[in-house]
Amino acid sequence: QVQLVESGGGLVQAGGSLRLSCAVSGYIFSANTMAWYRQAPEKQREMVATITSSGSTAYADSVKGRFAISRDNAKNTVYLQMNSLKAEDTAVYYCALKGVGRDYWGQGTQVTVSS
Repeated sequence: QVQLVESGGGLVQAGGSLRLSCAVSGYIFSANTMAWYRQAPEKQREMVATITSSGSTAYADSVKGRFAISRDNAKNTVYLQMNSLKAEDTAVYYCALKGVGRDYWGQGTQVTVSS
Protein backbone atom coordinates (compact mmCIF):
# COMPACT_ATOMS: atom_id res chain seq x y z
CA GLN A 1 0.00 0.00 0.00
CA VAL A 2 1.44 3.36 -1.04
CA GLN A 3 1.41 6.02 1.65
CA LEU A 4 2.51 9.63 1.52
CA VAL A 5 2.50 11.52 4.80
CA GLU A 6 3.11 15.27 4.84
CA SER A 7 4.22 17.25 7.85
CA GLY A 8 5.62 20.66 8.71
CA GLY A 9 2.70 22.92 7.95
CA GLY A 10 1.49 25.60 10.31
CA LEU A 11 0.93 29.29 10.90
CA VAL A 12 3.73 31.71 10.05
CA GLN A 13 4.03 35.44 9.61
CA ALA A 14 4.67 36.95 6.22
CA GLY A 15 8.38 36.88 5.46
CA GLY A 16 8.90 33.75 7.51
CA SER A 17 9.90 30.24 6.54
CA LEU A 18 8.56 26.72 6.79
CA ARG A 19 9.91 23.36 5.72
CA LEU A 20 7.46 20.71 4.59
CA SER A 21 8.31 17.02 4.55
CA CYS A 22 6.65 14.11 2.81
CA ALA A 23 7.56 10.58 3.78
CA VAL A 24 6.75 7.85 1.26
CA SER A 25 6.29 4.15 1.88
CA GLY A 26 5.14 1.22 -0.22
CA TYR A 27 6.68 2.38 -3.51
CA ILE A 28 10.08 2.62 -5.18
CA PHE A 29 10.64 6.22 -4.16
CA SER A 30 14.04 6.82 -5.73
CA ALA A 31 12.92 5.99 -9.29
CA ASN A 32 10.05 8.43 -9.48
CA THR A 33 9.38 12.12 -9.89
CA MET A 34 7.97 13.78 -6.81
CA ALA A 35 5.97 16.97 -6.67
CA TRP A 36 4.38 19.48 -4.35
CA TYR A 37 1.00 20.99 -5.17
CA ARG A 38 -1.17 23.43 -3.29
CA GLN A 39 -4.81 24.37 -3.22
CA ALA A 40 -6.10 27.62 -1.79
CA PRO A 41 -9.76 28.09 -0.86
CA GLU A 42 -12.00 28.30 -3.93
CA LYS A 43 -9.04 27.84 -6.26
CA GLN A 44 -7.83 24.96 -8.37
CA ARG A 45 -4.95 22.81 -7.23
CA GLU A 46 -1.70 24.05 -8.75
CA MET A 47 1.75 22.60 -9.12
CA VAL A 48 4.35 24.27 -6.91
CA ALA A 49 7.53 22.29 -7.56
CA THR A 50 8.74 19.01 -9.00
CA ILE A 51 11.93 16.98 -8.69
CA THR A 52 12.88 14.08 -10.89
CA SER A 53 14.66 10.92 -9.86
CA SER A 54 17.92 12.48 -11.07
CA GLY A 55 17.35 15.64 -9.08
CA SER A 56 16.20 18.04 -11.78
CA THR A 57 13.79 20.61 -10.41
CA ALA A 58 11.06 22.86 -11.75
CA TYR A 59 9.00 25.56 -10.06
CA ALA A 60 5.88 27.59 -10.56
CA ASP A 61 6.74 31.17 -11.44
CA SER A 62 5.02 32.38 -8.28
CA VAL A 63 7.52 30.57 -6.02
CA LYS A 64 10.76 30.74 -8.00
CA GLY A 65 13.60 32.07 -5.89
CA ARG A 66 11.65 31.53 -2.65
CA PHE A 67 10.91 27.81 -2.51
CA ALA A 68 13.27 24.87 -2.92
CA ILE A 69 12.35 21.22 -3.42
CA SER A 70 14.76 18.47 -2.48
CA ARG A 71 14.72 14.75 -1.83
CA ASP A 72 16.53 12.25 0.34
CA ASN A 73 16.27 8.85 -1.32
CA ALA A 74 17.80 7.13 1.70
CA LYS A 75 14.90 8.38 3.80
CA ASN A 76 12.21 8.11 1.10
CA THR A 77 11.38 11.72 1.81
CA VAL A 78 10.83 14.85 -0.26
CA TYR A 79 11.06 18.33 1.20
CA LEU A 80 9.81 21.79 0.34
CA GLN A 81 11.73 24.66 1.89
CA MET A 82 9.58 27.77 1.77
CA ASN A 83 11.19 31.14 2.43
CA SER A 84 9.92 34.72 2.22
CA LEU A 85 6.38 33.48 2.62
CA LYS A 86 3.52 35.66 1.49
CA ALA A 87 -0.15 35.72 2.40
CA GLU A 88 -0.95 34.36 -1.06
CA ASP A 89 1.04 31.21 -0.25
CA THR A 90 -1.72 30.23 2.19
CA ALA A 91 -3.09 26.87 1.04
CA VAL A 92 -3.23 23.17 1.72
CA TYR A 93 -0.01 21.67 0.41
CA TYR A 94 0.02 18.16 -1.03
CA CYS A 95 2.88 15.97 -2.07
CA ALA A 96 2.49 13.63 -5.00
CA LEU A 97 4.40 10.67 -6.37
CA LYS A 98 4.32 10.37 -10.15
CA GLY A 99 3.86 6.65 -10.49
CA VAL A 100 3.39 4.38 -13.49
CA GLY A 101 -0.07 5.06 -14.84
CA ARG A 102 -1.23 7.09 -11.88
CA ASP A 103 -0.26 9.60 -9.24
CA TYR A 104 -0.33 8.98 -5.52
CA TRP A 105 -1.24 11.76 -3.10
CA GLY A 106 -0.76 12.62 0.52
CA GLN A 107 -3.50 13.94 2.77
CA GLY A 108 -2.22 17.50 2.72
CA THR A 109 -0.85 19.91 5.29
CA GLN A 110 -2.20 23.39 5.94
CA VAL A 111 0.09 26.39 5.53
CA THR A 112 -1.28 29.71 6.72
CA VAL A 113 0.68 32.93 6.25
CA SER A 114 -0.51 35.91 8.22
CA SER A 115 0.10 39.38 6.84
